[in-house]
Amino acid sequence: MSGKGGVGKSLIAALLSIALARDGKEVGILDADITGPSIPKIFGLGGTRPRSSESGILPVLSKLGISVMSINLLLEHEDDAVIWRGPIISRVIQQFWEEVLWGKLNYLIVDLPPGTADAPLTVLQTIPTSGIVIVFSPQELAAMVVKKAVRMAQQMKIPILGVVENMSYFTPPGSKKKLELFGKSRSREMEEAAGAPLLARIPIDPELAKLCDQGKIERYSSEIFDSLSQNFIRALPTKAKQT
Repeated sequence: MSGKGGVGKSLIAALLSIALARDGKEVGILDADITGPSIPKIFGLGGTRPRSSESGILPVLSKLGISVMSINLLLEHEDDAVIWRGPIISRVIQQFWEEVLWGKLNYLIVDLPPGTADAPLTVLQTIPTSGIVIVFSPQELAAMVVKKAVRMAQQMKIPILGVVENMSYFTPPGSKKKLELFGKSRSREMEEAAGAPLLARIPIDPELAKLCDQGKIERYSSEIFDSLSQNFIRALPTKAKQT
């Protein structure tokens, strides 16, 4: 979750689902960003259609076996615009939750759109939520807007499991220097605002961007990703771990 667009919520949702899948868990991703879905592209599922049965809709499986449902899997062309009002978007999200045959998942990751309006409210009020991961980038403007999502989670009394700073820095090839291209890290500030631990500072990684564009994110591996995975799994509430 994040109040700001473009900070990397879909990327982090994908990485967290991959971390759980590599840990041997059954995982699903519900792409609740109806007007700006990107999960199918990241996982290379373009052109794949969900199958239906008498009982409901079957999600599409990624190469790692992650169950995925997104509006882009139902559109004729992946760049078709979804021009719907809030109530219709909310209803579609509810259908993805209620009518998709998710099976016996250990975890369902929900990729939320930016903001604190209809779509996030529908998810937080409709889907039993074990916790939220807040995603942000270092810019002061982004941090200010993201704090609105933090306040929303706190007002709705939903636990914040951790925060992730994306595009935190860039390390040039052959160098160990961290260049903070978007300004000084705000990780400590966001930790304090959310009352939750920092799960990772994700750098700008051309290899990761390349894999996302190619739909091969499940091949990604790095020390930062390993650290994110370990911290996230450690932060999961005991009840969620036993689901």
